[in-house]
Amino acid sequence: MPCYIPPDSFEMEKVEFQVDVMINASKGSLFSRLTTPSGLSEWFADDVNIKKDVFTFFWEGADEKARLLTQKRDEFVKFRWIEHEEEDLKTYFEIRIKIDALTGDTVVSVIDFADEDEVEEAKLLWEKQLGDLKRVLGG
Repeated sequence: MPCYIPPDSFEMEKVEFQVDVMINASKGSLFSRLTTPSGLSEWFADDVNIKKDVFTFFWEGADEKARLLTQKRDEFVKFRWIEHEEEDLKTYFEIRIKIDALTGDTVVSVIDFADEDEVEEAKLLWEKQLGDLKRVLGG
């Protein structure tokens, strides 16, 4: 006879989502704010340190570490939270800079993962963060 396992004890699968925001800025000025400690601390975290390929992000006394997986100048940067790496999750967060072919507008796209019941909250958080980036750039 199978045993009953309450739903709360199931590991929830992370689902991918995307957030797009138009930002009036050059690729170069955007890219530096996605890849440098000084740029990231302007909009993403209170402070940022780098040691080799690991970025440590500080927010109001808490800190989180993420490994830089890959980047392409003026196009994208991709990180994986160390906590997710240790849990062997195949998640990441990627920030892409795209130019709309029709309008010429610059769009920043974030691809991230969250538990299914937290996707909307995660999207709102990214929209707020990207809004902060937009304000920093004056766009």
